[in-house]
Amino acid sequence: ENWSCPVLVRVLVLQAAWALAGGQVRYSVPEEAKAGTVVGRLAQDLGLEAGEAEARRLRLVAQGRRASVEVSGASGALVVSSRLDREELCGKSAPCALRLEVLVERPLRVFHVELEVTDINDNAPIFPAARKNLSIAELNTLPGSRFPLEGASDADIGANAQLSYTLSPSEHFSLDLQKSDERNIEPELVLTKPLDRETIPVHRLVLTASDGGRPPLTGTMELVISVLDANDNPPQFNQSVYKVQLPESAAVGTRVTRVNATDADEGINSEVTYAVTNFIPPSGRDLISINPNTGEIHLTGPLDFEEVNVFNFRIEARDKGTPSLSGHCKVVLEVLDVNDNAPEVSVTSLSVPVPEDASVGTVVALLSVSDRDSGANGRVRCWVWPASPFGLEATFSGSYSLVLREALDRERVSEYEVEVRAEDGGAPPLRARRGVRVPVSDVNDNAPAFAQAVYTVLARENNAAGAELARLWARDPDEAGNGRVSYSVAEGGVGGGWRPASSYVSVDAESGRLWALQPLDFEELQVLQFEVRAVDAGEPPLCGNATVQLFVLDENDNAPALLPPAVVAKIRAVDADSGYNAWLRYELWEPRGKGPFRVGLYSGEVSTARALDEADGPRQRLVIVVRDHGEPARSATATLSVSLLEAAETALAAGAGSSSSRSAAGAESGSGAASAATNVWLVVAICAVSSLFLLAVVLYGASRWAPRAAVLSGPGPTTLVCASEVGSWSYSQRHSRSLCVADGAGKSDLMVFSPNFPPPPPGPAAKDTQPEPSALLDTVSGTAFLMSTFSLPPSLSILSCPLRCRYFVQGFVPTALRAVSV
Repeated sequence: ENWSCPVLVRVLVLQAAWALAGGQVRYSVPEEAKAGTVVGRLAQDLGLEAGEAEARRLRLVAQGRRASVEVSGASGALVVSSRLDREELCGKSAPCALRLEVLVERPLRVFHVELEVTDINDNAPIFPAARKNLSIAELNTLPGSRFPLEGASDADIGANAQLSYTLSPSEHFSLDLQKSDERNIEPELVLTKPLDRETIPVHRLVLTASDGGRPPLTGTMELVISVLDANDNPPQFNQSVYKVQLPESAAVGTRVTRVNATDADEGINSEVTYAVTNFIPPSGRDLISINPNTGEIHLTGPLDFEEVNVFNFRIEARDKGTPSLSGHCKVVLEVLDVNDNAPEVSVTSLSVPVPEDASVGTVVALLSVSDRDSGANGRVRCWVWPASPFGLEATFSGSYSLVLREALDRERVSEYEVEVRAEDGGAPPLRARRGVRVPVSDVNDNAPAFAQAVYTVLARENNAAGAELARLWARDPDEAGNGRVSYSVAEGGVGGGWRPASSYVSVDAESGRLWALQPLDFEELQVLQFEVRAVDAGEPPLCGNATVQLFVLDENDNAPALLPPAVVAKIRAVDADSGYNAWLRYELWEPRGKGPFRVGLYSGEVSTARALDEADGPRQRLVIVVRDHGEPARSATATLSVSLLEAAETALAAGAGSSSSRSAAGAESGSGAASAATNVWLVVAICAVSSLFLLAVVLYGASRWAPRAAVLSGPGPTTLVCASEVGSWSYSQRHSRSLCVADGAGKSDLMVFSPNFPPPPPGPAAKDTQPEPSALLDTVSGTAFLMSTFSLPPSLSILSCPLRCRYFVQGFVPTALRAVSV
């Protein structure tokens, strides 16, 4: 606290610069600086923007003893936090440089800062003792005689430790300064005038030591000089300086050296005793002792090269004369380094766990490796053991980064025990090791996988709703949510059906249990193929699919049922185009809604859609549109009139139909002959219609000649006919009925064709119960149907089959060119 403000301002000037080769920042600060003193703008010198120091957690890494500086969180400045004592930190070493490690996170980086603590003149010179007693013989001590004095020591360094000596005024003594080496000056008391004990028996002088500080500090020692008689020869050493080298491993009690001094006097004045004085550094007092009689020097404590590597001390040889005289020599003990310090490995920063998708080169940990030895004994080699996906990279002298060298897979190895080993270059080498535990965190990199790609499931029809059909399981090796699997049925059709798979089956989201939502019906569904999806709970989620083929096994749960014929007529049309332009489709335009008739989309067959009843009325008018698939589409419209007749009306219409048919035939023949030149197909159609007409006449005659009672109600051989799919006749096990020709028919030809419509789906009555024979007889008794055709191309024909009621084609009027006519 003795330095002035101008000096403080000068020493607080900071020098901060980047070492371009190593990325190191250097600062300097005077010792004893007050807490809060700014050492340097660390954040700015590291290239951080304003506010980044606190956001990226700029901080110092503690190493060993408590640091006397810290980083200000808000400003990012390096400030003094506690008392800095250069002498305590570095002793006499110069310069006094502290190596600091600075960490910055997000991303993690390490910087090295060198802080030099500069010396101030805060230590005054100190003599070994406050008083020094000297005895000088009178007469025998000649002017010019020299008496070495113990110099002062100063804990400072540099100019602050450069000492100068002054002696209080005396006419008998002067002070001479001897340079023992480049740094030390040893004062010697020089006798300038012979002493006279009777005049002045004791001389009291003050020796003052001043250092080179500004202002300088001083220390004093009182010299008490007693004037003696007689003994005028001091002891003399055989050499002025003894140099000794000892390894730091030398045991306590080891002989260092032996000094020898001789005295030219005789008797008691020549007997010499030895003593050690003036230790540099003072800690040498605890390490050195000398035998006062023999001059042998021994170790009294262990040496440590890392603490002090050179000791300087003086040996005084004093005779036993009265007064006694003394001689001095210097001993320099150099301590040699041995490999007695193993390397030290410490983890300064650890970033775990490491995600398994971490890229190669990711820094996992920062390590600090040091060895207190010097030379080859302090050179350290580091490596990672055992062989693992991690390696070491040197970032600075004594600093390493543990980095990722290979890709990780948590499903293969979830945790690594990494051991960092260090070995120095001594002989034999010393080793150290440090274990680092590196867990691997999971990422969602595995999709759920089913045991098989396709599952075949057999299920009997009429199963109970909720019955378990199968259990599916998908494996996901990830952990926690990344491996938690949920199941669902992917929407899809049922073969060529119209209902989605989720209408029939469901899967439990957690267990994968597949169960039926409703009883299965083999007659409705034989094979159900769908996909089951397994999705994990990762982010983003991954999924896997499996195909399930559900085969429904049939059971005998349906009795046979007879179905009535359903085809009423068949519309045919031709298109002179080709390809899509000639592909025709048939649509029932009127009546719309739930009418009793329907038309095949591509076959043109008109059939009943349901059973007819009295509410349908006696006549039905059907409008059928025929469209092609061209662009734009062209169409033609046909009108079909259907009459519903009872059994008695059919018999009456049969008698009148004979004559009208003949007349119509004549007219049709004439018309056909007139148009034969223009349409060959019309001639062919007329011939075909005539042939059918003759067949109808024969059949009609046979029915007329049959007994009337048998025709109406009597049992007999089966005569009700219907065309099979191959054109053959099939006979119903019912009463025989006669065919009638209705009024207004254009021709008496009867043309019967095979139905192309599939039978309508059986209703509940057809599936569950079998109609009584009498009921079946009522539905077909007295029913007959007569189809008559107009003069049309042979591409149009009408198919008749017995239904509940009789259908009679009253007429057909073509409404467009190339329209289909009946």
